[in-house]
Amino acid sequence: MLQTLVHYSLHFLAPGLIALIFFRNQWKKAWLLMLATMLIDLDHLLADPIFDPNRCSIHFHPLHTYWAWIIYVVMIFFKKTRIVGIGLAFHLLTDFIDCIWNRTIF
Repeated sequence: MLQTLVHYSLHFLAPGLIALIFFRNQWKKAWLLMLATMLIDLDHLLADPIFDPNRCSIHFHPLHTYWAWIIYVVMIFFKKTRIVGIGLAFHLLTDFIDCIWNRTIF
């Protein structure tokens, strides 16, 4: 229960806090863009079963790989893709925390 609360708080509330701190003048747009990055979870539809609470998403789903994470971090360095890059990278960080919580990554 606590893990689920932490996970979804990080997915929904933390991007809002990041937007308020780093994109104060356009925080609503930044928050919505970062929330939109959760669409990378559509790659879960390729898995069988689609949802497994004990599965580590990192390196299991195509858009949740370490290679994808590198691309998302590189996006942060370009002004036009910065907000989306932060959202994607933070999304994977949140999923990584879940993997550590479940001890399925090591």
